[in-house]
Amino acid sequence: MSATDWRALWAGGDLGRFCFVSLGILLHATNETMIATIMPGMVADIHGVELVGWSLAAYEIGSIVAGAASGRLVSYLPLRGNMAGAALIYAVGAAICALAPDMNWFVAGRLVEGFGGGGLTALAFVSVERLFEKRIWPQLFAIMSVVWGVAAFSGPLIGAFMAEYLSWRWAFGLFCAGGLAMAAATLVVLSGPGATALARGTAAPPPFPFGPLAVLAAAITFVASAGVAGTPVLGVPLVALGLAGIAAFFALDARRPQARLFPQRPLDPRTLLGNGLLMLGALSIGVTPFGIYGPLLLVTLHGISTITAGYLVAAEAVSWSVLSILVAGARPHHERAIVAAGALMIAAAMAGLTWAVPAGSVPGVLACAIVQGGGFGICWPFVTRMIVASARPDESAIASSAVPTIQRIGYALGAAIAGIAANVAGFSHGLSAETAAGVARFLFAAFLPFGLIGLWTALRLLKRVAAAPPAGS
Repeated sequence: MSATDWRALWAGGDLGRFCFVSLGILLHATNETMIATIMPGMVADIHGVELVGWSLAAYEIGSIVAGAASGRLVSYLPLRGNMAGAALIYAVGAAICALAPDMNWFVAGRLVEGFGGGGLTALAFVSVERLFEKRIWPQLFAIMSVVWGVAAFSGPLIGAFMAEYLSWRWAFGLFCAGGLAMAAATLVVLSGPGATALARGTAAPPPFPFGPLAVLAAAITFVASAGVAGTPVLGVPLVALGLAGIAAFFALDARRPQARLFPQRPLDPRTLLGNGLLMLGALSIGVTPFGIYGPLLLVTLHGISTITAGYLVAAEAVSWSVLSILVAGARPHHERAIVAAGALMIAAAMAGLTWAVPAGSVPGVLACAIVQGGGFGICWPFVTRMIVASARPDESAIASSAVPTIQRIGYALGAAIAGIAANVAGFSHGLSAETAAGVARFLFAAFLPFGLIGLWTALRLLKRVAAAPPAGS
């Protein structure tokens, strides 16, 4: 294959169009990671600390639904119209958050933002197939990875800067302006036939999984509601309903082969694929409390500046990106050891945070953030490859898309469960140094079982990889 001529791609407009499309990823991912560092200032302003977990859960619910919808909506509406619409929805959600008089309105805005941001991200991947030659797809996907890394690093810092020197509301105002600008520019920049024609010819559009996604959204909502139910009499049934809803989602998804979001038996611990998805799901749930509550607890308990808290959260993202690049060229016979090391690093970091956050140790929190992010960075690509390779040939594409979907479901569930744990530990009585101390002691310890589940399923995964026949045999 000949080397990619980046200068020619820029002169022809392809690279410029792709950079524009990637702005949707930047808007979505930066907003998603920014929430951790604006939380202290926001809670001080509009209160509602008991609903903090909802802020991420609602965003992820919107992202999951929009991500699943976007790939199918281009069969009904051209790519350009979809992207402009998603950008407008994103801008409306950001405006609701910026103007929110209380936490209930803020959570509603985050749900709308999630719809728009999830749509922008999914449409960026769709645009690669629709707008660009296949020979440059690997290079474009590599650029997308860089964009994710930049967003994950810059989001917490933007939030910290805004909260420290302006207001948390300005941060959402900035993203509202970005969404409006992207919606307007989309109509000009995306003018070719690939962006203005439907993704299908005369074929019938693929079915959209309205039912399963509605059940999943309701299930996560039930779990999140348990955190603010006030009494176990209400909370326990809500958790039970949520768990039943998640089981129903997977059952319904399995019955719709043409609109399936997951491959067959996605969470079966007796299969290689099932262990891989269980591992990623459990670890995604397990690391959620640090991103949501870490800065809030450090600022409230120990007087650490928001900027410092922002750097601590950003360190996790930087470590993920850097170590992922460092191990990308590892030889196949080293992959199992790398995955085992990654899972162990994540579990160890989760355990370390149970001491570092209550103690207010900035070096300790930094070390845990680096180890936690690095653990994901070294194992994620190889676990993904193992999952896709173990899927049936006709389900390899579904298996590939199932990895980010299970990650988002994990984050949404993790946010809901973290809200329950934080409110049980004291935030149901409001934010104070005393309640924050109780939450810091309990919250991270409550999530250790998910780290152990992730480690256990990782070992089962690697055992099955070792026992699997060589490829092509």
